[in-house]
Amino acid sequence: MPENRSASPSDYLAAERTFLAWIRTGLALMGFGFVVARFGLFLREIATTTHSHSPESTGVSLWIGTTLLIVGAAVNVAASINHVRLIRKLNRGEDIGQPSSVAIAVALILATIGLALAVYLVLMR
Repeated sequence: MPENRSASPSDYLAAERTFLAWIRTGLALMGFGFVVARFGLFLREIATTTHSHSPESTGVSLWIGTTLLIVGAAVNVAASINHVRLIRKLNRGEDIGQPSSVAIAVALILATIGLALAVYLVLMR
């Protein structure tokens, strides 16, 4: 049976740093999603000012950007929930040595979005 030890201040500070890193990641995803969503609008404006043929918009940038915005918001919510659970475990002196399911899920979602973007860029060349 694992022995319960009390959490040190450095444990709480490490949890806080990890939480803030997740918040920063969520905000970056939301910012990048906004940029991607508005990229199609930017291309149309450039085409209008140069009087060239406007590219046919499939709306893919809007959907990918919106997906990134939603993923970013979900990361922030999941990080908050995970942080509260972690602090409760630290307060009870429980063992916290397990992989983060949130981190693994975010990594897999972002890898899927990255692969989808790569396929889109190859097919649309």
